[in-house]
Amino acid sequence: MGEQGNGAGQTLDQIDDLMIVRKVTVASMVLLVVLVAGGYLLQGWVFARSMLVGGLLVNGSFWLMQKDTRRLLRRIGEVGGDGVLNIEKTRFLLRSFGRLVVVGLLLFVLASWMPIDPIGLVVGFATVMVSVVIIGLGAGRRWLPDKV
Repeated sequence: MGEQGNGAGQTLDQIDDLMIVRKVTVASMVLLVVLVAGGYLLQGWVFARSMLVGGLLVNGSFWLMQKDTRRLLRRIGEVGGDGVLNIEKTRFLLRSFGRLVVVGLLLFVLASWMPIDPIGLVVGFATVMVSVVIIGLGAGRRWLPDKV
């Protein structure tokens, strides 16, 4: 297991995992700002705004997902038993589906209220995925053996 970290009972591995999630979030927001600025200069405001909408929706959803995941893992660690595990998993899945529905409804309302460029929207949605890949590759190098 990992060594003990701070006084809150977290191990160094858990703190490292929290730092990776924080790095992904920050990298995603920085990437979004760069892409929106570039999209504005190259394609105009509708394209940049579409990237911004997509990026904000996916980053908000990612933030809520990691918060729910932490809550799920904490509750499973606190209470044992298969019944509790199934209840917590069901609650997590319902929240995930609910979040997906809310994001879809927000996107529908925004699309009916203002013009949305679908390519810009998809690029904005991809910011978290690209950040996960970049941070994951950087963190993965640390876990590889030295002689590879």
